[in-house]
Amino acid sequence: MTAPMDDDESSGGAAGTVKKFMFVNRRAPYGTIYALEGLETVLISAAFDQDVSMVFVDDGVYELMKGQQTKAIEVKNFSPTYRALEGYDIEKLYVEQESLAARGLTAENLVVPVDVLSAVELGELMEQQDVLISC
Repeated sequence: MTAPMDDDESSGGAAGTVKKFMFVNRRAPYGTIYALEGLETVLISAAFDQDVSMVFVDDGVYELMKGQQTKAIEVKNFSPTYRALEGYDIEKLYVEQESLAARGLTAENLVVPVDVLSAVELGELMEQQDVLISC
């Protein structure tokens, strides 16, 4: 015999609630563990069927840059991993226009397709999230 469901369970209640998680990447991809650990956290979050998006601002835009050469610093180039995000249903990737411009980059310089938004537009998008995590 199964126990009757309460109102929360029958309507998808707390256990089935999907939250909007936005990961904000601000740091260069190498020199610290933040970028790689942030990417791993994003993949874990997506595995739990959450609504996951990523934003790249400031030096975080370098995480997505094509042609990264890391041999001299003896670190593995993990930028190709961003191409796998779609397989995890992580398709909401945003880059701040001002950060790209300040670094002489465009969306064509990046390893994956992104939506390029102004700082104001990104701020509005961030306000719609349930959880913001800085990486």
